[in-house]
Amino acid sequence: MSVRIIRRAMLLALSAAIGLACLPACKKTKPTESAPPENPNPPGTPPPPGPTSTRDPGAPSSPVFNTTGSAPLRTASAENLKQIGLALHNYHDATGSLPAGYADKTGKPGLSWRVALLPYLEQENLFRQFKTNEPWDSEHNKKLIRMMPKVYMPGTSTNGYTFYRGFTGPGTWLPPQQKGQSPRGVTFGSITDGLSVTTLVAEAYDPVIWTKPDELEFAPNKVPKLGGVYRTGALVLMADGSVKFLRSGFENSTLAKLIQISDGGIVDIDR
Repeated sequence: MSVRIIRRAMLLALSAAIGLACLPACKKTKPTESAPPENPNPPGTPPPPGPTSTRDPGAPSSPVFNTTGSAPLRTASAENLKQIGLALHNYHDATGSLPAGYADKTGKPGLSWRVALLPYLEQENLFRQFKTNEPWDSEHNKKLIRMMPKVYMPGTSTNGYTFYRGFTGPGTWLPPQQKGQSPRGVTFGSITDGLSVTTLVAEAYDPVIWTKPDELEFAPNKVPKLGGVYRTGALVLMADGSVKFLRSGFENSTLAKLIQISDGGIVDIDR
């Protein structure tokens, strides 16, 4: 009798154990919250890089002179721009328009207006060494980059880079050139806003190889950055040959009026 009771008790205990083991599978579990999305930039991780700069990695840093640009440094750059202005007028008198450079054999812009201006800057011998039907970076022409005249330097050597750049785009003195056409700048007669209130060349923020036909692209809503020589502003060459100094913070809307040759937006920057 006692053995049967013990066996029955063992069977009951075994059944109870099996029932308890099944309870978790039948029990309603609490819904788990979804894990938050993984942070693409966890703490301590730098954000993705922004748009890359188009500045030539070999170009000198800007500004070249971390000064106010006072005399004699600013005077030297102003004299350079005055010489460039006089040369532009002499070129215009000889050809009937302002220089826009040279096209290569494919009809694309190949050499800058700065090369075309050489004979009018007493650089006839250097000009004759260029192959004007080849691009600026052809095997022949790129050897002449190191021979950049001092008139294109901001007062110190910049290894073939110049900060003196013109403006290109609709309504500027260097309008967009059509492929296959000989590059040609505008005439002084088409600068109806007035020569004294129209800017031709400026000290750009980003320098370029002096022979490269790479100018400051302009649109009324896209005014190029100036001031790569001095931290306090930039010198600009007006179409009448005068040179002005625009201080940092000069309004883009006013600069846009100075760049356009016939928009009717005449401003007096001397006031």
